[in-house]
Amino acid sequence: MTVVNIPNLITIGRFLLVPFVVAMIGQGEWKLAFAGFVLAGVSDGVDGWIARRFDMRSELGAYMDPLADKALLVSIYVSLSIVGQLPPWLAIVVVSRDIMIMGAVVLSWLLEKPIAINPSFVSKANTLAQIVFAALILGSLAYGLQQASLIYAGALVVAGLTTISAGAYLARWLKHMAS
Repeated sequence: MTVVNIPNLITIGRFLLVPFVVAMIGQGEWKLAFAGFVLAGVSDGVDGWIARRFDMRSELGAYMDPLADKALLVSIYVSLSIVGQLPPWLAIVVVSRDIMIMGAVVLSWLLEKPIAINPSFVSKANTLAQIVFAALILGSLAYGLQQASLIYAGALVVAGLTTISAGAYLARWLKHMAS
C-alpha cells in the first residue's frame, strides 16, 4: 500500500487548511476564509480525480478524504456559530449527526460487529447541502451580499437533510446490530 502519493498529500493539505479557515473566520477575514474554503473544495475534487485517473487510490486515502471533509465542515459550522454568523442550533445538528455516526461505528467495532460505512444518496445530498450552505454564508460575508431569505432557506434544508441522514444511518446501524 502506497501511503505517500500525490492524492494523499493533497488531502493532508486540506487538513492543514482547516485551522487557516477557522482562524480567518475568527478574525472576520471573510475573503480569506472563503478563498481557503474554495481551495479546500477544489483540492477535494483534484485529489479524487488524480487518484482515479492515475490509479493512485489507497486505503489510507479512502479514510482520510472523508475525514478531511468532515474536519473542514464541522470546523466551519462551529466557527461560524461562535462568531454569530450561523444559528447555534444548526451547528449542533450538524455536529451531533457526525458524533452519532462515529460513536455507532466505534461501538460496533467494540462489540465485534463492524459496520461498513457506505454513504447513501441522502447522506451525499446532505454533504452537498452543507458544503453549498457554508459557501453561501462565507461568500455572502466575503462580498457583502444580503441573502437573508436564501440563508434562512438553506439552514432549513441543511437541518432537514442532516436529520434525515442521521435517522437513515441510525436505522441501518440498528438493523446491523440486531442481525
